[in-house]
Amino acid sequence: MKHTKVKTLLLGEAVNKTVCVKGWVRTKRGSKNVSFIAINDGSTINNIQAVAESDSFDESLLKQITTGACLSIIGTLIESQGSGQKVEIAAQEIEVLGEADTDLYPLQPKRHSLEFLREKAHLRFRTNTFSAVFRIRHALSFAIHQFFNDKGFVNLHTPIITGADAEGAGEMFQVSSLDWNNLPKDDKGNVDESQDFFGKKTNLTVSGQLEAELGALALGQVYTFGPTFRAENSNTSRHLSEFWMIEPEVAFADLNDNMDLAEDFLKYCIQYVLDKCSDDIAFLDKRLADEEKNLPKEQKSEMGLTERLQFVVENDFERLTYTEAIFILRNSKPNKKKKFQYLIEGFGADLQSEHERYLVEKKFKKPVILTDYPKGIKAFYMRMNEDGQTVRAMDILFPGIGEIVGGSQREERMEILKSRMEEMDVDQEELWWYLETRQFGSCPHSGFGLGFERLIMFVTGMKNVRDVIPFPRYPQNSEF
Repeated sequence: MKHTKVKTLLLGEAVNKTVCVKGWVRTKRGSKNVSFIAINDGSTINNIQAVAESDSFDESLLKQITTGACLSIIGTLIESQGSGQKVEIAAQEIEVLGEADTDLYPLQPKRHSLEFLREKAHLRFRTNTFSAVFRIRHALSFAIHQFFNDKGFVNLHTPIITGADAEGAGEMFQVSSLDWNNLPKDDKGNVDESQDFFGKKTNLTVSGQLEAELGALALGQVYTFGPTFRAENSNTSRHLSEFWMIEPEVAFADLNDNMDLAEDFLKYCIQYVLDKCSDDIAFLDKRLADEEKNLPKEQKSEMGLTERLQFVVENDFERLTYTEAIFILRNSKPNKKKKFQYLIEGFGADLQSEHERYLVEKKFKKPVILTDYPKGIKAFYMRMNEDGQTVRAMDILFPGIGEIVGGSQREERMEILKSRMEEMDVDQEELWWYLETRQFGSCPHSGFGLGFERLIMFVTGMKNVRDVIPFPRYPQNSEF
């Protein structure tokens, strides 16, 4: 018999009909005469209860039904006799598809720490928290493609293996097919990279932006959505070595167009999740409230998760320049009382997470877009302003996580771009193809990058980026 998803059964449209459900046991309780089995198949945060009368089943079969076991149950969908659910299944046939040894199965019906569950990443999808997080991750992924498709963007698959460092950071994973135990050397005793697979040094990409610009300067509007990699030796709750980026690039767009696109994009994605994942959001909202219940008042969120998401959707983002932000921060109480870890002394300071969160959570109490940063703290490809000191950059700051989007109007003027590359010691020969786009039909254009995992953190209320990606990669960890 074909099985029906739990999400569909819970709608109650098949009451008094024979149904089949397949899934994993979350809990089993009952007495000598009857067993109540909570089944979940991943289609929803909610379980469906199957009621098994002991007289109808072998005792040996019922003993195999333990937390974590996989079952197929055929029975009649009936209106529930108890509270908490609309319908339940009166079981007539039960087949154990896969047993779970109760002495070994690590996910017992109790609260587990997120740190423990990271060590069980192959099983953590079965918990309420992570099933909710990864359904939301899927919904956001779909919303992103839907948003850009509806606006006429072309999805561009940019290289994962590249010879270019888009950020100039140098913290990249090298890709090589050379034998580490027998490396070829040149006349100077250095590794002869010409004998490697690609004939030159190559790395895993940190960004698809530069290649996306090439697409935008022919297709008009493009976006990338793919994995990116940073070999940064960081173990913070906000950093991963492998993560996903969304990077749109738009021809004939200036910084204002870029800000409008980014704000519309974020609001669309958040509204999509509010509409499509209400049960999961409600569960995570309660989870966050329970988590913060015993925290001091100053550490608690000012809004619940659902309220915070709705607030972002319903309010215009605050827009101000970096210079205005520095003035506000320099004269703020935390700075004057030296409460900031990194004190703001004046123009040129590189804003830290504590400064970004102050602007968002204390000063304006809503998302903030900062623009026109000093050229010295931003990348070479950002368009120079007329003052010669700042560039047409923008960062969008969200409550709880700080920067969620970074972007800019790109420098389309060849000579100024070359000058910036010289200033920042970027190899012009390596990026000859990027420079040629400024030689052959250049135009004003803009784009931004959104760290997908940071968006998921905001939408789910999860505090650690390792809990919003299925199998996190970070220093000293590549398990699973």
